[in-house]
Amino acid sequence: MGIMDGFKARKALMNHQKGKFAEARAAYEQLYAGGYLSAAYMLPYSVMLLREGGEENYLKVKEILKKAEKAPDLDPSRRQELLMDYAVAQYKLGELEKAVNLLEASHRKGACGVTYQALGFLYIEAGDAEKALAYNQEALDYDDEDPVVLDNLGQTYYRLLGDKEKAKEYFDKAHEIKESQIDTLYFLAQYDKEAGDKTAALAKLEKAMEGRFSPLNYATREKVQAEIDALKQ
Repeated sequence: MGIMDGFKARKALMNHQKGKFAEARAAYEQLYAGGYLSAAYMLPYSVMLLREGGEENYLKVKEILKKAEKAPDLDPSRRQELLMDYAVAQYKLGELEKAVNLLEASHRKGACGVTYQALGFLYIEAGDAEKALAYNQEALDYDDEDPVVLDNLGQTYYRLLGDKEKAKEYFDKAHEIKESQIDTLYFLAQYDKEAGDKTAALAKLEKAMEGRFSPLNYATREKVQAEIDALKQ
């Protein structure tokens, strides 16, 4: 381990950034198997596995991130990312309460946009309407132009409070800021369907399918595709 490993890690990161995922993953796996300890590649490797999905990958992420805690280049910013990714893996493995507790602890140490985004969504997933509303309103006060936060508020009203009219205000604003946001497109398509405008709904859902799905998307690729198939029947 040394200079050559560092070079291989940088090359893997470049391939990852360029969308050459197979090459990047192969390099990440080789570096990890060889025992190279560096958060610089272990965190992107974990994100790649989270996006691929599957129980095996989620368990692997937890293993990688536990080792990454000892990486010499794990600065405060990377540690925050590590905690976020670990919490996401927990959530996807059915450990929602543990994921929430971890992000709450992270939030207490210092507020940041990504924690507001993730924890706000997990409160919705937990079905706690009061806590989800209060936290997502706090997140909006922190950044009133964050499209994920706006979408989280939309989902809070839509999914937990049953106030679709209020929810749409937040979905519309989120869409104005980021037209490609998958969950926002999914929920706005539901309004189109209710209005009988299948063409508009289909356009939004097909646009959503062009995006990169995240483990924290309410609308999974399978769910969006099922909606498209139903509309085309």
